Amino acid sequence: MKDFLDLLLPIAISIIMLGIGLGLTKNDFKRVFVQPKAVLFGLFGQMILMPLIGFLITFIFPMDPVYKLGIILLAASPGGTSSNIVTYLLKGRVALAVSITAFNSLLIVFTIPIILNIGFYFFWDESLDVSLSFIDTSTEVGITILLPVILGIIIRHNWPNFTAKLQKPLRYILPTILFIVFALVLLVENDASENNILDYSYLLLPALLLNVFVMIVGFYSSGWVGIDHRGKYTIAIEMGLQNSALAIFIANNILKIDGLSIVAVLYGSFSFFATLILGYILKISGDKKKKSKPKPQ
Repeated sequence: MKDFLDLLLPIAISIIMLGIGLGLTKNDFKRVFVQPKAVLFGLFGQMILMPLIGFLITFIFPMDPVYKLGIILLAASPGGTSSNIVTYLLKGRVALAVSITAFNSLLIVFTIPIILNIGFYFFWDESLDVSLSFIDTSTEVGITILLPVILGIIIRHNWPNFTAKLQKPLRYILPTILFIVFALVLLVENDASENNILDYSYLLLPALLLNVFVMIVGFYSSGWVGIDHRGKYTIAIEMGLQNSALAIFIANNILKIDGLSIVAVLYGSFSFFATLILGYILKISGDKKKKSKPKPQ
């Protein structure tokens, strides 16, 4: 089952990113690079603000060291495919979300080892040498994220009428694929654990706080630097919905520490819906403010 899931996960992510690419054009990415402030701030939020908030939560909540490290690992992980889907569903700046995901997914080969080693220093008796292959990570990002998105853009450019008909059903198909895959991940992790996942429900509060607090911080701090409303809630979503599948992989396949993946598994069980709900609230809060402004006479 686990070998099948290892094969299915990248295929499912590629299909999802192809679907997202069908809703994009070259002009969407042109704006990102002509006005890079939103991308740079999104990366700052992911690589600096998010880990700082993660450490803050670990110092506030009493937990075993392995679960504190689980929070740190989750905070150090990039936004994943699911964050792009939420942005897509809420009609945010999808090209911005995809760009932040792609760049951060490359930079994590440097940032995750640094952040985790700081976590080991505070919470672990011995330091572990954490390393990720830049070539392997870059290849995985290119195959599963960038190439499918580019292919989707090409298909839309050449067959616009066909892709227009797909937009509505894709809003239901893409999340369904993601839910099926993550349900399988949850099942495999539950079978591999000595205890039932529900036995760790006391870890839900710090995991939920990580999700909610970073979204609020990301939304308002991006507004302070002059990013538009769609960019604000896009960055909030990107910061708030971490790649829990990647965190599970690092915990189980690279670090190989028993119990380290539990926080990521719990986080993945609710974070999509929590991010979608809070993202929608942040979106309509800005829409209401726009409507309340008096129109010029």
